[in-house]
Amino acid sequence: MHIVDVEVDPETGKVTLLRCTALQDVGRAIHPGQIEGQMKGGTVQGIGWALFEGYQYGADGSLRNANLLDYKLPTALDVPAVEPEIVEVPDPTHPFGVRGAGETPILPPPAAIANAIYRAVGVRLEALPMTPAHILERMGVIEG
Repeated sequence: MHIVDVEVDPETGKVTLLRCTALQDVGRAIHPGQIEGQMKGGTVQGIGWALFEGYQYGADGSLRNANLLDYKLPTALDVPAVEPEIVEVPDPTHPFGVRGAGETPILPPPAAIANAIYRAVGVRLEALPMTPAHILERMGVIEG
């Protein structure tokens, strides 16, 4: 489960993440520091999917952001410090009671951010990335 607080500029559609808490059942936390690192990294990747990463195509169908100069990825300036909360419910099917920790935190950020945007400005976004242009379009500020 992820909880995020956002601020949305109604004039530009820019989303600013104010706070992000990631809670995850990891089974038994054998190395909590390493698990927290996995949770933070996966969460930032999910934030990238939610707000930045997406292919852009020209009217002729050509890819317009085919390199890492044009393909937007989140930086340290784009994300708040992720607050990981480890939940331990040992997995009875594993001899050490552990669960995978690296993949799980990638999935919740888009839904949590979409819900936070909805609570902030009252529009539902159903496609990724949730760019400022898409937000303004859904708000009726610009035409799509």
